[in-house]
This record gives sequence, structure tokens and C-alpha cells, in this order.
Amino acid sequence: MEFAEVIETESHLRRIIGPPLERSLKKEIARLDGHCRALIANSPFVLIASGDASGRMDVSPKGDVPGFVLVLDERTLAIPDRPGNRRADTFRNVLQSPGIGLLFLIPGKLETLRVNGRARVVRDLGLRERMTVKGKVPELALVVSVEQAFIHCGKCMLRSGLWRKDEWPDIDGLPTQAQCLVEHAKLDEPLEEVQASIEKSRKTQLY
Repeated sequence: MEFAEVIETESHLRRIIGPPLERSLKKEIARLDGHCRALIANSPFVLIASGDASGRMDVSPKGDVPGFVLVLDERTLAIPDRPGNRRADTFRNVLQSPGIGLLFLIPGKLETLRVNGRARVVRDLGLRERMTVKGKVPELALVVSVEQAFIHCGKCMLRSGLWRKDEWPDIDGLPTQAQCLVEHAKLDEPLEEVQASIEKSRKTQLY
């Protein structure tokens, strides 16, 4: 598609939106201080952005009990890998290009924590054992060397009403995961069987 006035330089961008607030630049730190640690310890959900060598991007959601992301020291954190579909998009990207971006969410809290750095895929047994849940040790961990950390304002939460249940959209009639799988993957399996397999996985393969 063609669009009028496509922004292609930062100078053009700044003419429109203006310079950043001074405090928004100064808030960035290169370590995980006490505030960052508290936010990470109470977050049950993190979004992981990564890209491959060609620049193709991916954002992968990870969720578990609050504190599932371990802060190993002020410049290092670790995220366990739980059972999933084995696409391993984040891992494959990190093997090609280690740059990583994390967005930590806490239900009910307007602000989020953004952490950027470089990642490695590791199988250190001592580390993985610290991430054991219900007797299950994760096979892999994503270890992130922190380069940037900063709090992000809550305007997006206010605009979206994300934590206000009375403003949530009606999801009745939206396509299910099973419907998307059958249509997008052109599966020959009956929809009911695919849905049953999804429900079974949710009950028996969380860890």
C-alpha cells in the first residue's frame, strides 16, 4: 500500500513530535536496581522481543507464577523455558542475533518495566534446578545480560482499559485457537479433536 508523507528520518520525526522529555532520557539505567528487582519479582507475565539475522522480528509471551524470572545479579536475569509448541522462535532468533527486549507486566499496575540486552540459551543444571516447578526442571533457560532498564508510563494501560474488566470487549464469537489451527494449517483433523487436544495440553503439560 502507498501512503502520503512517510517519515524516513529522525529529524522529520522530531519536527512532528518534538524532543523527548529530559527525565525520559535520564530514567534509563544499565542495571537492575531494587526497584527493577521488585517489579520483576511481582511480574507473572513478560513479552520477549527478538529478531533473526535478516531482521525478521518476533514477540513471544511468557507467563508463570510471579517471580518466575530470576534476577541473578544486577546485570543478569534468567527466564525458564516451559513446555510449548517447540517452535523455539526466540531461541532460534537469539542463536542468530542476541539482541533482546523484555516488557514486564503486573496485573492491575499501570506502569511496565522495559529491559533490553543480549541473550544466550543455556542448559546450566544448577540454574535450571532453581526454576523447578511441580518437580519439573526446565530443559533450557534464556539468560539475558542487561544493557538498559527503565520504567514505562501507564498511559497505554489507561487508554486500553486493560485492567478494567468492565471495559473489556465481548469475546463471544471470536475465533478459537482450534479454529485458527484448522484453518491456517489446513488440518484434516476434526475441529472437536483439535480443541480436545488443546484442552488436554492445558491441563497436563504446563510444566
